[in-house]
Amino acid sequence: MPDLPPNPAPRLALGNISRVYDGATVVDDLSLSLSEGQVTCLLGPSGCGKSTTLRIAAGVERQSTGTVAVDGVTISDARRHLPPERRSIGLMFQDFALFPHLDVAANVAFGLRDKGAAGRARVGELLERVGLGSFGDKFPHQLSGGEQQRVALARALAPRPRVMLMDEPFSGLDNRLRDGIRDETLAILKDEGAAVLLVTHEPEEAMRMADTIALMRGGRIVQEASPYNIYNAPHDLAAARFFSDVNVIRGRVAQGRTETPFGLFLTPALADGQEVEIVIRPQHLRIDFDRAGQGPAPTTEHGSWARGRVVRARFMGSESLVELAMDLDGTPLRATIPGVFLPRPGVPLWLALRRDRCFVFPVVPPQAPRAQAAKI
Repeated sequence: MPDLPPNPAPRLALGNISRVYDGATVVDDLSLSLSEGQVTCLLGPSGCGKSTTLRIAAGVERQSTGTVAVDGVTISDARRHLPPERRSIGLMFQDFALFPHLDVAANVAFGLRDKGAAGRARVGELLERVGLGSFGDKFPHQLSGGEQQRVALARALAPRPRVMLMDEPFSGLDNRLRDGIRDETLAILKDEGAAVLLVTHEPEEAMRMADTIALMRGGRIVQEASPYNIYNAPHDLAAARFFSDVNVIRGRVAQGRTETPFGLFLTPALADGQEVEIVIRPQHLRIDFDRAGQGPAPTTEHGSWARGRVVRARFMGSESLVELAMDLDGTPLRATIPGVFLPRPGVPLWLALRRDRCFVFPVVPPQAPRAQAAKI
């Protein structure tokens, strides 16, 4: 049998990291690993422990328990703690933190050990790559927000870090600039080959930039997957809601089935009497017109149709949002329709669900761990 190549160690590995402040656990037994060239987004609401995790990886803060390793070498544990400047880790924060008394070239060169010809060449190379080749003698106050962001990126990349840590680096930018600068930044980071750990609370940003999304809640990673998988197979109702608006229909399991206004849903994995939440996004509802109190015939794809009445309709630009109350039990539902569709309040319409786009979650008491979603 031929020898297999050695399995390379992760570029960055956080092992069972916890951080406790005054008895409160902010990061709770978190483990995460990144490979060379991989972009991972720590995504979650404010206060869930994202930035603390980033500071621990950087060495700015020390974990209460657990280990931090780069390329298989432990750089922080209970006995040792390598300072930030010796970790080969680049840092980029949302306020850019440029030195106001240094020009652009000096800002970029700040972390370089070689201040000679090689260092100057590296500064020139990076400024060209971020589109600021002629800006070396300007000062931060002479730059726009987007230009300052690119200088901060060049400065962080100058020492060729093996890991790049980014804490909401685009949040201070104008919305009109953000998408373009994010795309430019991602292309440069990929070319440099560093493992990237990006903190954000914006799902759209994580979906746009990440190879892998680690969804955090209460100091823990509750789901880690590619953008496609985390969107299409959410761990629980809170995860589904974090990425988009959702409709929730409640029911109760009886003999492996759950009755809803849209007919029966098969729920064989759940016990009789278990209350469940059937979740569907607004874009996956289908709307048809009322025909003298009759709706379309059931189909395999959509199941049974149910009637509701329009509460409100609004034009949102590329689509229309229609809010309805179901005739059977008053359940509020929202559907998005491409283009302009603005029925008057009170108009009856028939709705159907894309069965293959529904998720079923058991309703559990607060604070209890929620079960993995069952795909319908």
